[in-house]
Amino acid sequence: MTGTAWLGPAIDVRPLLAEQQTAFIDLLHRLDTDEWAQPTICPGWNVKDVAAHVLGDHIGRLSIHRDGFQVLHPRDGEAFPNFLDRINEEWVTAARRISPPMLIELLSTIGNQIVEFWHTIDLDALGGPVRWAGPEPQPFWLDVAREYTEYWTHHQQICDATGRTGLTDPHYLGPVIDTFLRALPHTLRDVTAPEGTTVQVVVTGPGGGAWTCTRGPDRWRLGHPPQPQPAARLEFDADTTWRLCTRGITPEQAAEHAHIDGDRHLATAALQIVSIIWSPPNHEAFGEF
Repeated sequence: MTGTAWLGPAIDVRPLLAEQQTAFIDLLHRLDTDEWAQPTICPGWNVKDVAAHVLGDHIGRLSIHRDGFQVLHPRDGEAFPNFLDRINEEWVTAARRISPPMLIELLSTIGNQIVEFWHTIDLDALGGPVRWAGPEPQPFWLDVAREYTEYWTHHQQICDATGRTGLTDPHYLGPVIDTFLRALPHTLRDVTAPEGTTVQVVVTGPGGGAWTCTRGPDRWRLGHPPQPQPAARLEFDADTTWRLCTRGITPEQAAEHAHIDGDRHLATAALQIVSIIWSPPNHEAFGEF
Protein backbone atom coordinates (compact mmCIF):
# COMPACT_ATOMS: atom_id res chain seq x y z
CA MET A 1 0.00 0.00 0.00
CA THR A 2 1.57 3.24 -1.13
CA GLY A 3 1.29 6.70 0.34
CA THR A 4 0.75 10.04 -1.35
CA ALA A 5 3.85 12.21 -1.44
CA TRP A 6 2.35 15.30 0.19
CA LEU A 7 -0.01 13.45 2.57
CA GLY A 8 2.41 11.05 4.18
CA PRO A 9 2.39 7.26 4.39
CA ALA A 10 -0.74 5.24 3.72
CA ILE A 11 -2.80 3.83 6.56
CA ASP A 12 -5.29 0.96 6.56
CA VAL A 13 -8.18 1.48 8.99
CA ARG A 14 -10.30 -1.41 7.70
CA PRO A 15 -9.51 -3.71 10.67
CA LEU A 16 -11.26 -1.12 12.88
CA LEU A 17 -14.48 -0.87 10.89
CA ALA A 18 -16.21 -3.97 12.22
CA GLU A 19 -15.29 -3.04 15.79
CA GLN A 20 -16.61 0.48 15.38
CA GLN A 21 -19.80 -0.81 13.77
CA THR A 22 -20.41 -3.24 16.64
CA ALA A 23 -19.77 -0.51 19.21
CA PHE A 24 -22.10 1.91 17.39
CA ILE A 25 -25.00 -0.54 17.29
CA ASP A 26 -24.42 -1.40 20.97
CA LEU A 27 -24.48 2.32 21.81
CA LEU A 28 -27.80 2.81 20.02
CA HIS A 29 -29.34 -0.21 21.77
CA ARG A 30 -28.50 1.38 25.14
CA LEU A 31 -30.23 4.71 24.44
CA ASP A 32 -33.50 5.42 26.23
CA THR A 33 -36.37 7.49 24.85
CA ASP A 34 -35.11 10.76 26.30
CA GLU A 35 -31.58 10.18 25.01
CA TRP A 36 -32.76 9.68 21.43
CA ALA A 37 -34.24 13.18 21.62
CA GLN A 38 -31.16 14.90 23.10
CA PRO A 39 -29.75 17.77 21.00
CA THR A 40 -26.28 17.33 19.54
CA ILE A 41 -23.58 19.72 18.40
CA CYS A 42 -24.90 19.34 14.82
CA PRO A 43 -27.22 22.36 14.41
CA GLY A 44 -30.87 21.35 14.59
CA TRP A 45 -30.15 17.62 14.87
CA ASN A 46 -30.86 15.42 17.86
CA VAL A 47 -29.29 12.04 18.57
CA LYS A 48 -31.76 10.20 16.35
CA ASP A 49 -31.10 12.63 13.49
CA VAL A 50 -27.34 12.01 13.71
CA ALA A 51 -27.92 8.24 13.64
CA ALA A 52 -30.22 8.66 10.63
CA HIS A 53 -27.53 10.74 8.91
CA VAL A 54 -25.06 7.87 9.35
CA LEU A 55 -27.59 5.53 7.71
CA GLY A 56 -27.95 7.97 4.82
CA ASP A 57 -24.18 8.10 4.37
CA HIS A 58 -23.99 4.30 4.32
CA ILE A 59 -26.78 4.00 1.76
CA GLY A 60 -25.26 6.70 -0.42
CA ARG A 61 -21.82 5.11 -0.35
CA LEU A 62 -23.13 1.65 -1.28
CA SER A 63 -25.49 2.97 -3.94
CA ILE A 64 -22.87 5.13 -5.65
CA HIS A 65 -19.63 3.18 -5.25
CA ARG A 66 -20.82 -0.42 -4.98
CA ASP A 67 -23.89 -0.32 -7.22
CA GLY A 68 -22.91 2.49 -9.60
CA PHE A 69 -26.17 4.38 -9.01
CA GLN A 70 -25.97 8.16 -8.66
CA VAL A 71 -28.88 10.50 -9.37
CA LEU A 72 -28.26 13.47 -7.06
CA HIS A 73 -26.12 16.34 -8.29
CA PRO A 74 -25.69 20.02 -7.36
CA ARG A 75 -28.19 22.42 -8.83
CA ASP A 76 -26.97 25.03 -11.31
CA GLY A 77 -24.70 27.39 -9.41
CA GLU A 78 -24.92 25.41 -6.17
CA ALA A 79 -21.57 25.02 -4.39
CA PHE A 80 -20.71 21.45 -3.49
CA PRO A 81 -20.72 21.98 0.31
CA ASN A 82 -24.14 23.66 0.03
CA PHE A 83 -25.41 20.78 -2.10
CA LEU A 84 -24.16 18.35 0.52
CA ASP A 85 -25.73 20.34 3.31
CA ARG A 86 -29.07 20.38 1.46
CA ILE A 87 -29.29 16.68 0.67
CA ASN A 88 -28.18 15.76 4.19
CA GLU A 89 -30.95 17.89 5.65
CA GLU A 90 -33.52 16.47 3.21
CA TRP A 91 -32.55 12.92 4.18
CA VAL A 92 -32.67 13.56 7.92
CA THR A 93 -36.05 15.26 7.64
CA ALA A 94 -37.50 12.30 5.74
CA ALA A 95 -35.92 9.80 8.17
CA ARG A 96 -37.69 11.32 11.17
CA ARG A 97 -40.62 9.01 10.42
CA ILE A 98 -38.38 5.97 11.14
CA SER A 99 -38.70 4.55 14.65
CA PRO A 100 -35.55 4.04 16.76
CA PRO A 101 -35.87 0.21 16.70
CA MET A 102 -36.23 0.23 12.91
CA LEU A 103 -33.34 2.69 12.59
CA ILE A 104 -31.11 0.36 14.62
CA GLU A 105 -32.14 -2.60 12.48
CA LEU A 106 -31.36 -0.72 9.26
CA LEU A 107 -28.04 0.56 10.59
CA SER A 108 -27.06 -2.93 11.68
CA THR A 109 -27.79 -4.46 8.28
CA ILE A 110 -26.46 -1.64 6.10
CA GLY A 111 -23.51 -0.96 8.39
CA ASN A 112 -22.38 -4.56 8.08
CA GLN A 113 -22.58 -4.19 4.30
CA ILE A 114 -20.38 -1.09 4.53
CA VAL A 115 -17.73 -3.06 6.43
CA GLU A 116 -17.84 -5.80 3.78
CA PHE A 117 -17.72 -3.25 0.95
CA TRP A 118 -14.55 -1.56 2.16
CA HIS A 119 -12.76 -4.91 2.28
CA THR A 120 -13.36 -5.32 -1.46
CA ILE A 121 -11.59 -2.08 -2.39
CA ASP A 122 -8.06 -1.75 -3.75
CA LEU A 123 -6.66 0.84 -1.35
CA ASP A 124 -3.98 1.95 -3.82
CA ALA A 125 -6.45 2.68 -6.60
CA LEU A 126 -7.37 6.31 -7.20
CA GLY A 127 -10.87 7.44 -6.34
CA GLY A 128 -12.37 10.89 -6.18
CA PRO A 129 -10.99 13.83 -4.24
CA VAL A 130 -11.12 13.99 -0.46
CA ARG A 131 -11.90 17.65 -0.53
CA TRP A 132 -10.32 18.67 2.76
CA ALA A 133 -7.04 17.12 1.51
CA GLY A 134 -7.07 18.81 -1.89
CA PRO A 135 -8.86 18.80 -5.25
CA GLU A 136 -6.88 15.92 -6.76
CA PRO A 137 -8.13 12.31 -6.95
CA GLN A 138 -6.90 10.48 -3.86
CA PRO A 139 -6.16 6.80 -3.24
CA PHE A 140 -8.93 4.83 -1.59
CA TRP A 141 -6.90 4.33 1.60
CA LEU A 142 -7.53 8.00 2.36
CA ASP A 143 -11.18 7.71 1.36
CA VAL A 144 -11.86 4.83 3.74
CA ALA A 145 -9.82 6.54 6.47
CA ARG A 146 -11.92 9.67 5.99
CA GLU A 147 -15.09 7.56 6.24
CA TYR A 148 -13.86 5.88 9.42
CA THR A 149 -13.28 9.30 10.99
CA GLU A 150 -16.83 10.27 10.10
CA TYR A 151 -18.30 7.11 11.66
CA TRP A 152 -16.17 7.73 14.75
CA THR A 153 -17.08 11.43 14.96
CA HIS A 154 -20.81 10.81 14.83
CA HIS A 155 -20.40 8.07 17.43
CA GLN A 156 -18.66 10.62 19.69
CA GLN A 157 -21.30 13.28 19.05
CA ILE A 158 -23.97 10.89 20.28
CA CYS A 159 -21.82 10.00 23.28
CA ASP A 160 -21.29 13.68 24.09
CA ALA A 161 -25.02 14.34 23.86
CA THR A 162 -25.85 11.46 26.20
CA GLY A 163 -23.02 11.79 28.72
CA ARG A 164 -20.94 8.81 27.59
CA THR A 165 -17.20 8.51 27.01
CA GLY A 166 -17.16 6.79 23.61
CA LEU A 167 -14.28 5.29 21.65
CA THR A 168 -11.44 7.39 23.07
CA ASP A 169 -9.00 4.51 23.47
CA PRO A 170 -5.84 5.09 21.36
CA HIS A 171 -6.73 1.99 19.34
CA TYR A 172 -9.64 3.95 17.84
CA LEU A 173 -8.59 7.56 18.39
CA GLY A 174 -5.03 7.31 17.06
CA PRO A 175 -6.07 6.61 13.44
CA VAL A 176 -8.68 9.37 13.68
CA ILE A 177 -6.07 11.96 14.67
CA ASP A 178 -3.63 10.66 12.06
CA THR A 179 -6.26 10.93 9.33
CA PHE A 180 -7.48 14.38 10.36
CA LEU A 181 -3.96 15.81 10.28
CA ARG A 182 -3.60 14.76 6.63
CA ALA A 183 -5.51 18.00 6.01
CA LEU A 184 -2.52 20.12 7.06
CA PRO A 185 -0.88 20.51 3.61
CA HIS A 186 -4.15 21.69 2.08
CA THR A 187 -4.80 23.95 5.08
CA LEU A 188 -1.46 25.70 4.48
CA ARG A 189 -1.77 25.78 0.68
CA ASP A 190 -2.02 29.58 0.45
CA VAL A 191 0.67 30.29 3.03
CA THR A 192 3.87 31.46 1.42
CA ALA A 193 7.14 30.54 3.14
CA PRO A 194 10.70 29.74 2.11
CA GLU A 195 11.31 26.19 0.95
CA GLY A 196 12.21 24.00 3.91
CA THR A 197 10.03 25.92 6.40
CA THR A 198 8.37 23.53 8.84
CA VAL A 199 5.20 23.63 10.93
CA GLN A 200 4.90 20.97 13.59
CA VAL A 201 1.72 19.81 15.32
CA VAL A 202 2.21 17.75 18.48
CA VAL A 203 -0.82 15.94 19.87
CA THR A 204 -0.32 14.87 23.46
CA GLY A 205 -1.79 11.96 25.34
CA PRO A 206 -3.37 8.72 24.09
CA GLY A 207 -3.61 8.58 20.30
CA GLY A 208 -1.19 11.45 19.86
CA GLY A 209 2.12 11.95 18.10
CA ALA A 210 3.98 14.55 16.04
CA TRP A 211 3.22 15.65 12.49
CA THR A 212 5.50 17.96 10.54
CA CYS A 213 4.46 19.91 7.46
CA THR A 214 7.37 21.12 5.32
CA ARG A 215 7.24 23.65 2.53
CA GLY A 216 8.54 22.00 -0.65
CA PRO A 217 9.28 23.56 -4.03
CA ASP A 218 5.65 23.30 -5.12
CA ARG A 219 3.51 22.64 -2.03
CA TRP A 220 3.47 21.78 1.64
CA ARG A 221 4.20 18.12 2.44
CA LEU A 222 3.37 16.10 5.54
CA GLY A 223 5.70 13.83 7.47
CA HIS A 224 5.92 12.34 10.94
CA PRO A 225 9.56 12.87 12.04
CA PRO A 226 9.73 15.64 14.65
CA GLN A 227 11.98 18.57 13.79
CA PRO A 228 14.39 20.12 16.33
CA GLN A 229 13.56 23.71 15.41
CA PRO A 230 10.33 24.09 13.43
CA ALA A 231 9.31 27.58 12.36
CA ALA A 232 6.06 27.10 14.26
CA ARG A 233 5.05 24.47 16.79
CA LEU A 234 1.55 23.80 18.14
CA GLU A 235 0.83 21.39 20.97
CA PHE A 236 -2.57 20.33 22.23
CA ASP A 237 -4.31 17.19 23.40
CA ALA A 238 -6.21 14.68 21.29
CA ASP A 239 -9.63 15.83 22.47
CA THR A 240 -8.90 19.41 21.38
CA THR A 241 -7.51 18.13 18.08
CA TRP A 242 -10.50 16.13 16.92
CA ARG A 243 -12.96 18.80 18.02
CA LEU A 244 -10.99 21.47 16.15
CA CYS A 245 -10.77 19.37 12.98
CA THR A 246 -14.53 18.76 12.98
CA ARG A 247 -15.37 22.32 14.06
CA GLY A 248 -16.77 21.18 17.38
CA ILE A 249 -14.67 24.09 18.63
CA THR A 250 -13.35 27.14 16.82
CA PRO A 251 -9.69 27.82 16.03
CA GLU A 252 -9.78 30.54 18.69
CA GLN A 253 -11.07 28.09 21.31
CA ALA A 254 -8.44 25.55 20.29
CA ALA A 255 -5.73 28.20 20.66
CA GLU A 256 -6.78 28.69 24.28
CA HIS A 257 -5.89 25.03 24.92
CA ALA A 258 -2.73 25.02 22.81
CA HIS A 259 0.90 25.70 23.53
CA ILE A 260 2.30 27.68 20.59
CA ASP A 261 5.94 28.45 19.85
CA GLY A 262 7.54 30.30 16.95
CA ASP A 263 5.86 32.02 14.02
CA ARG A 264 2.36 33.01 15.12
CA HIS A 265 1.22 33.61 11.54
CA LEU A 266 2.06 30.02 10.58
CA ALA A 267 0.52 28.66 13.78
CA THR A 268 -2.68 30.62 13.22
CA ALA A 269 -2.87 29.31 9.65
CA ALA A 270 -2.47 25.72 10.88
CA LEU A 271 -5.29 26.23 13.39
CA GLN A 272 -7.69 26.74 10.45
CA ILE A 273 -7.50 23.00 9.74
CA VAL A 274 -10.84 21.42 8.83
CA SER A 275 -11.11 17.69 8.16
CA ILE A 276 -14.77 17.66 7.11
CA ILE A 277 -16.73 19.25 4.30
CA TRP A 278 -18.01 22.49 5.79
CA SER A 279 -20.32 25.20 4.52
CA PRO A 280 -21.27 28.48 6.25
CA PRO A 281 -23.20 29.78 8.00
CA ASN A 282 -23.33 27.54 11.09
CA HIS A 283 -23.82 24.31 9.17
CA GLU A 284 -21.49 21.39 8.84
CA ALA A 285 -21.86 18.83 6.07
CA PHE A 286 -20.22 15.65 7.18
CA GLY A 287 -18.78 13.36 4.53
CA GLU A 288 -19.09 13.32 0.77
CA PHE A 289 -22.50 11.72 0.21
